[in-house]
Amino acid sequence: MTVRRFDGLAAVPEGQGPTVATVGMFDGVHRGHRALLDRVAAEAAARGVPPAAVTFDRHPLAILRPGSEPPLLTTLDRKVELLGEAGMEVVLVLEFTRELSEVTAEAFAAEVLFDRLAARAVVVGENFRFGHKAAGDPDLLAELGRPRGVEVVAVGLHTDGDQVVSSTRVRGELAAGDVAAAAASLGRPYAVEGEVVSGDGRGRPLLGVPTANLAVPAGIALPGDGVYAGHLRDEGPEGSGEPRGGAPVGREGSATRPAAVSVGTNPQFGTERRVEAHVLDFDGDLYGHRVSVDFHDHLRGQATFPGIDELAAQIRADIDQVRRLLGPR
Repeated sequence: MTVRRFDGLAAVPEGQGPTVATVGMFDGVHRGHRALLDRVAAEAAARGVPPAAVTFDRHPLAILRPGSEPPLLTTLDRKVELLGEAGMEVVLVLEFTRELSEVTAEAFAAEVLFDRLAARAVVVGENFRFGHKAAGDPDLLAELGRPRGVEVVAVGLHTDGDQVVSSTRVRGELAAGDVAAAAASLGRPYAVEGEVVSGDGRGRPLLGVPTANLAVPAGIALPGDGVYAGHLRDEGPEGSGEPRGGAPVGREGSATRPAAVSVGTNPQFGTERRVEAHVLDFDGDLYGHRVSVDFHDHLRGQATFPGIDELAAQIRADIDQVRRLLGPR
Protein backbone atom coordinates (compact mmCIF):
# COMPACT_ATOMS: atom_id res chain seq x y z
CA MET A 1 0.00 0.00 0.00
CA THR A 2 1.48 3.34 -1.08
CA VAL A 3 1.16 6.03 1.57
CA ARG A 4 0.96 9.71 0.78
CA ARG A 5 2.51 11.42 3.79
CA PHE A 6 1.94 15.11 4.44
CA ASP A 7 3.86 16.89 7.18
CA GLY A 8 1.65 19.75 8.29
CA LEU A 9 -1.62 21.15 6.96
CA ALA A 10 0.16 23.34 4.43
CA ALA A 11 1.59 20.23 2.75
CA VAL A 12 -1.86 18.85 1.88
CA PRO A 13 -2.63 19.89 -1.70
CA GLU A 14 -5.77 21.85 -2.44
CA GLY A 15 -6.94 19.10 -4.78
CA GLN A 16 -6.56 16.33 -2.23
CA GLY A 17 -10.19 15.30 -2.63
CA PRO A 18 -12.56 13.64 -0.15
CA THR A 19 -11.50 11.04 2.41
CA VAL A 20 -12.74 9.03 5.33
CA ALA A 21 -10.56 10.16 8.22
CA THR A 22 -9.51 9.21 11.71
CA VAL A 23 -7.35 10.94 14.33
CA GLY A 24 -5.04 9.57 16.98
CA MET A 25 -1.57 9.22 18.40
CA PHE A 26 -1.52 5.60 17.14
CA ASP A 27 1.60 4.80 19.14
CA GLY A 28 2.61 1.25 18.23
CA VAL A 29 -0.31 0.78 15.80
CA HIS A 30 -1.40 -2.17 17.95
CA ARG A 31 -4.38 -4.51 17.54
CA GLY A 32 -6.74 -1.97 19.10
CA HIS A 33 -5.65 0.61 16.55
CA ARG A 34 -5.89 -1.96 13.78
CA ALA A 35 -9.54 -2.67 14.62
CA LEU A 36 -10.28 1.06 14.33
CA LEU A 37 -8.27 1.40 11.12
CA ASP A 38 -10.06 -1.59 9.61
CA ARG A 39 -13.32 0.31 10.11
CA VAL A 40 -11.82 3.43 8.53
CA ALA A 41 -10.78 1.40 5.49
CA ALA A 42 -14.21 -0.23 5.25
CA GLU A 43 -16.07 3.10 5.45
CA ALA A 44 -13.72 4.57 2.84
CA ALA A 45 -14.21 1.62 0.49
CA ALA A 46 -17.99 1.95 0.83
CA ARG A 47 -17.74 5.57 -0.30
CA GLY A 48 -15.04 5.05 -2.92
CA VAL A 49 -12.60 7.49 -1.29
CA PRO A 50 -9.15 7.06 0.31
CA PRO A 51 -8.82 6.27 4.02
CA ALA A 52 -6.79 8.89 5.90
CA ALA A 53 -5.20 9.09 9.34
CA VAL A 54 -4.19 12.21 11.22
CA THR A 55 -1.42 11.68 13.77
CA PHE A 56 1.15 13.68 15.71
CA ASP A 57 4.93 13.91 15.62
CA ARG A 58 5.36 13.49 19.39
CA HIS A 59 3.36 12.54 22.46
CA PRO A 60 1.23 15.52 23.58
CA LEU A 61 2.61 15.25 27.12
CA ALA A 62 6.06 16.12 25.77
CA ILE A 63 4.64 19.62 25.29
CA LEU A 64 1.95 19.81 27.96
CA ARG A 65 3.97 18.27 30.81
CA PRO A 66 7.57 17.84 29.64
CA GLY A 67 9.30 14.90 31.29
CA SER A 68 6.07 13.02 32.00
CA GLU A 69 5.60 11.65 28.48
CA PRO A 70 5.80 7.85 28.14
CA PRO A 71 8.42 6.16 25.94
CA LEU A 72 7.15 5.64 22.40
CA LEU A 73 6.59 2.24 20.81
CA THR A 74 7.66 3.36 17.33
CA THR A 75 9.59 6.11 15.64
CA LEU A 76 7.46 8.53 13.63
CA ASP A 77 8.66 7.11 10.31
CA ARG A 78 7.89 3.56 11.36
CA LYS A 79 4.46 4.62 12.61
CA VAL A 80 3.67 6.04 9.18
CA GLU A 81 4.78 2.76 7.60
CA LEU A 82 2.56 0.77 9.95
CA LEU A 83 -0.42 3.01 9.22
CA GLY A 84 0.17 2.29 5.54
CA GLU A 85 0.32 -1.44 6.25
CA ALA A 86 -3.02 -1.05 8.04
CA GLY A 87 -4.57 0.33 4.85
CA MET A 88 -4.26 4.08 5.24
CA GLU A 89 -3.56 5.77 1.91
CA VAL A 90 -3.11 9.27 3.36
CA VAL A 91 -1.28 10.13 6.58
CA LEU A 92 -1.24 13.71 7.83
CA VAL A 93 1.43 14.31 10.47
CA LEU A 94 0.84 17.37 12.64
CA GLU A 95 3.57 18.90 14.76
CA PHE A 96 2.20 18.92 18.29
CA THR A 97 2.92 22.35 19.72
CA ARG A 98 1.59 24.47 22.55
CA GLU A 99 -0.33 26.46 19.93
CA LEU A 100 -1.97 23.31 18.55
CA SER A 101 -2.96 22.25 22.06
CA GLU A 102 -4.90 25.50 22.42
CA VAL A 103 -6.91 25.08 19.22
CA THR A 104 -10.58 24.54 20.09
CA ALA A 105 -12.30 21.29 19.23
CA GLU A 106 -14.57 23.15 16.82
CA ALA A 107 -11.65 24.75 14.98
CA PHE A 108 -9.67 21.51 14.80
CA ALA A 109 -12.61 19.59 13.35
CA ALA A 110 -13.37 22.29 10.80
CA GLU A 111 -9.83 23.12 9.68
CA VAL A 112 -8.23 19.69 9.73
CA LEU A 113 -10.97 17.14 9.13
CA PHE A 114 -13.79 18.88 7.28
CA ASP A 115 -11.85 21.39 5.19
CA ARG A 116 -8.29 20.17 4.56
CA LEU A 117 -9.05 16.43 4.41
CA ALA A 118 -12.60 16.91 3.08
CA ALA A 119 -13.80 14.07 5.30
CA ARG A 120 -17.06 12.50 4.26
CA ALA A 121 -16.97 10.41 7.42
CA VAL A 122 -14.81 10.41 10.54
CA VAL A 123 -14.12 7.23 12.50
CA VAL A 124 -12.89 7.53 16.09
CA GLY A 125 -12.73 5.45 19.24
CA GLU A 126 -15.56 5.80 21.72
CA ASN A 127 -13.12 7.40 24.21
CA PHE A 128 -11.75 9.90 21.67
CA ARG A 129 -11.07 13.38 23.00
CA PHE A 130 -9.70 16.34 21.04
CA GLY A 131 -9.25 20.09 21.08
CA HIS A 132 -8.23 22.49 23.84
CA LYS A 133 -8.52 20.87 27.28
CA ALA A 134 -9.86 17.72 25.53
CA ALA A 135 -13.26 19.40 25.28
CA GLY A 136 -14.28 17.51 22.13
CA ASP A 137 -15.71 14.00 22.05
CA PRO A 138 -17.53 11.84 19.45
CA ASP A 139 -20.89 13.48 20.27
CA LEU A 140 -19.54 16.97 19.65
CA LEU A 141 -17.81 15.79 16.48
CA ALA A 142 -21.10 14.33 15.24
CA GLU A 143 -22.88 17.59 16.04
CA LEU A 144 -20.27 19.57 14.12
CA GLY A 145 -20.33 17.21 11.16
CA ARG A 146 -24.10 16.90 10.79
CA PRO A 147 -24.71 20.23 8.98
CA ARG A 148 -21.92 19.30 6.54
CA GLY A 149 -23.29 15.84 5.87
CA VAL A 150 -20.31 14.22 7.61
CA GLU A 151 -21.08 10.96 9.39
CA VAL A 152 -19.21 10.22 12.61
CA VAL A 153 -18.66 6.60 13.58
CA ALA A 154 -17.63 5.85 17.18
CA VAL A 155 -15.95 2.45 17.51
CA GLY A 156 -15.86 0.49 20.76
CA LEU A 157 -12.51 -0.21 22.38
CA HIS A 158 -10.82 -3.44 21.29
CA THR A 159 -10.39 -5.92 24.12
CA ASP A 160 -8.39 -9.08 24.62
CA GLY A 161 -10.30 -11.08 27.19
CA ASP A 162 -11.45 -8.50 29.72
CA GLN A 163 -8.63 -6.02 29.09
CA VAL A 164 -8.52 -3.16 26.60
CA VAL A 165 -5.62 -3.34 24.15
CA SER A 166 -3.82 -0.02 24.52
CA SER A 167 -0.38 1.53 24.14
CA THR A 168 -0.17 1.77 27.94
CA ARG A 169 -0.78 -1.96 28.19
CA VAL A 170 1.95 -2.72 25.65
CA ARG A 171 4.43 -0.53 27.51
CA GLY A 172 3.66 -2.39 30.72
CA GLU A 173 4.15 -5.76 29.06
CA LEU A 174 7.48 -4.65 27.65
CA ALA A 175 8.67 -3.21 30.96
CA ALA A 176 7.93 -6.58 32.57
CA GLY A 177 9.98 -8.35 29.90
CA ASP A 178 6.88 -10.17 28.67
CA VAL A 179 7.62 -9.73 24.98
CA ALA A 180 5.27 -12.59 24.05
CA ALA A 181 2.34 -10.71 25.61
CA ALA A 182 3.46 -7.50 23.93
CA ALA A 183 3.56 -9.30 20.57
CA ALA A 184 0.03 -10.57 21.15
CA SER A 185 -1.18 -7.04 21.89
CA LEU A 186 0.66 -5.55 18.92
CA GLY A 187 -0.16 -8.32 16.47
CA ARG A 188 3.58 -8.64 15.68
CA PRO A 189 6.82 -8.96 17.64
CA TYR A 190 8.00 -5.73 19.22
CA ALA A 191 11.01 -4.24 17.44
CA VAL A 192 13.46 -1.38 17.84
CA GLU A 193 15.70 0.06 15.17
CA GLY A 194 18.87 2.09 15.03
CA GLU A 195 22.35 2.42 13.62
CA VAL A 196 25.03 -0.10 14.63
CA VAL A 197 27.75 1.78 16.50
CA SER A 198 31.00 0.87 18.21
CA GLY A 199 30.70 -0.69 21.67
CA ASP A 200 33.33 -1.52 24.28
CA GLY A 201 35.09 -4.05 22.07
CA ARG A 202 34.77 -6.90 24.57
CA GLY A 203 32.51 -9.21 22.62
CA ARG A 204 34.84 -10.90 20.17
CA PRO A 205 38.28 -10.65 21.87
CA LEU A 206 37.16 -11.33 25.45
CA LEU A 207 34.12 -13.57 25.05
CA GLY A 208 34.41 -14.86 21.50
CA VAL A 209 30.94 -13.47 20.77
CA PRO A 210 30.75 -10.41 18.50
CA THR A 211 27.75 -8.15 19.07
CA ALA A 212 26.04 -5.34 17.20
CA ASN A 213 25.38 -2.34 19.45
CA LEU A 214 22.28 -0.39 18.44
CA ALA A 215 21.98 3.36 18.85
CA VAL A 216 18.23 3.29 19.56
CA PRO A 217 16.65 6.75 19.26
CA ALA A 218 16.02 8.52 22.56
CA GLY A 219 12.52 8.15 23.92
CA ILE A 220 11.82 4.73 22.39
CA ALA A 221 10.55 2.00 24.76
CA LEU A 222 12.84 -0.94 25.47
CA PRO A 223 11.89 -4.30 26.98
CA GLY A 224 12.88 -4.86 30.59
CA ASP A 225 16.52 -5.67 31.24
CA GLY A 226 17.36 -9.24 30.23
CA VAL A 227 18.36 -11.57 27.44
CA TYR A 228 15.97 -12.35 24.59
CA ALA A 229 15.65 -14.48 21.50
CA GLY A 230 14.86 -12.38 18.46
CA HIS A 231 15.88 -11.46 14.95
CA LEU A 232 18.12 -8.80 13.48
CA ARG A 233 17.17 -7.35 10.11
CA ASP A 234 19.89 -5.50 8.22
CA GLU A 235 18.47 -2.61 6.22
CA GLY A 236 21.81 -1.49 4.81
CA PRO A 237 24.22 1.37 5.48
CA GLU A 238 22.81 4.44 7.18
CA GLY A 239 22.15 7.17 4.62
CA SER A 240 22.03 4.74 1.70
CA GLY A 241 18.67 6.06 0.58
CA GLU A 242 16.52 3.29 2.01
CA PRO A 243 13.07 4.77 2.61
CA ARG A 244 12.03 5.08 6.23
CA GLY A 245 8.72 6.89 5.87
CA GLY A 246 5.71 6.54 3.63
CA ALA A 247 5.20 3.18 1.99
CA PRO A 248 6.84 0.12 3.55
CA VAL A 249 9.34 -0.29 0.72
CA GLY A 250 12.35 -2.57 0.87
CA ARG A 251 11.80 -4.34 4.18
CA GLU A 252 10.82 -7.62 2.55
CA GLY A 253 14.21 -7.87 0.86
CA SER A 254 16.27 -7.12 3.96
CA ALA A 255 18.44 -9.88 5.41
CA THR A 256 16.88 -11.27 8.62
CA ARG A 257 18.75 -13.61 10.97
CA PRO A 258 18.14 -15.11 14.45
CA ALA A 259 19.92 -13.26 17.25
CA ALA A 260 20.53 -13.37 20.99
CA VAL A 261 19.69 -9.90 22.26
CA SER A 262 20.75 -8.29 25.54
CA VAL A 263 18.96 -5.25 26.95
CA GLY A 264 20.36 -3.47 29.98
CA THR A 265 23.44 -2.16 31.71
CA ASN A 266 25.59 -5.34 31.47
CA PRO A 267 26.12 -5.72 35.24
CA GLN A 268 29.28 -7.80 34.74
CA PHE A 269 31.08 -4.72 33.45
CA GLY A 270 28.74 -1.83 34.15
CA THR A 271 27.68 0.18 31.10
CA GLU A 272 24.94 2.60 30.13
CA ARG A 273 21.66 0.93 29.21
CA ARG A 274 21.95 -0.47 25.70
CA VAL A 275 20.73 -3.03 23.19
CA GLU A 276 23.30 -5.54 21.92
CA ALA A 277 22.60 -8.36 19.48
CA HIS A 278 24.71 -11.40 18.63
CA VAL A 279 23.64 -12.62 15.20
CA LEU A 280 23.81 -16.40 14.88
CA ASP A 281 26.12 -17.84 12.21
CA PHE A 282 27.15 -14.40 10.96
CA ASP A 283 30.58 -12.81 10.95
CA GLY A 284 30.00 -9.79 8.72
CA ASP A 285 30.53 -6.11 9.39
CA LEU A 286 27.39 -4.23 10.41
CA TYR A 287 29.02 -1.01 11.62
CA GLY A 288 27.20 1.99 10.21
CA HIS A 289 24.26 -0.12 9.06
CA ARG A 290 20.68 0.61 10.03
CA VAL A 291 19.19 -2.49 11.61
CA SER A 292 15.99 -3.57 13.30
CA VAL A 293 15.89 -6.02 16.20
CA ASP A 294 12.71 -7.77 17.26
CA PHE A 295 11.97 -9.71 20.45
CA HIS A 296 10.31 -13.13 20.41
CA ASP A 297 11.13 -14.83 23.73
CA HIS A 298 12.50 -13.81 27.12
CA LEU A 299 15.36 -16.12 28.06
CA ARG A 300 16.58 -14.80 31.42
CA GLY A 301 17.27 -11.72 33.46
CA GLN A 302 20.61 -9.99 33.59
CA ALA A 303 23.13 -11.41 36.07
CA THR A 304 26.73 -11.27 37.19
CA PHE A 305 29.03 -14.31 37.17
CA PRO A 306 32.11 -15.35 39.18
CA GLY A 307 34.37 -14.80 36.18
CA ILE A 308 34.70 -14.35 32.43
CA ASP A 309 34.66 -18.12 31.76
CA GLU A 310 31.31 -18.53 33.51
CA LEU A 311 29.87 -15.53 31.67
CA ALA A 312 31.09 -16.89 28.33
CA ALA A 313 29.56 -20.29 29.11
CA GLN A 314 26.19 -18.67 29.89
CA ILE A 315 26.31 -16.66 26.68
CA ARG A 316 26.97 -19.85 24.70
CA ALA A 317 24.02 -21.46 26.47
CA ASP A 318 21.85 -18.45 25.54
CA ILE A 319 22.91 -18.78 21.91
CA ASP A 320 22.07 -22.50 21.94
CA GLN A 321 18.63 -21.70 23.33
CA VAL A 322 18.04 -19.08 20.63
CA ARG A 323 19.04 -21.64 18.03
CA ARG A 324 16.52 -24.14 19.45
CA LEU A 325 13.78 -21.53 19.47
CA LEU A 326 14.44 -19.65 16.23
CA GLY A 327 17.48 -20.97 14.42
CA PRO A 328 17.73 -23.15 11.32
CA ARG A 329 16.59 -26.72 11.80
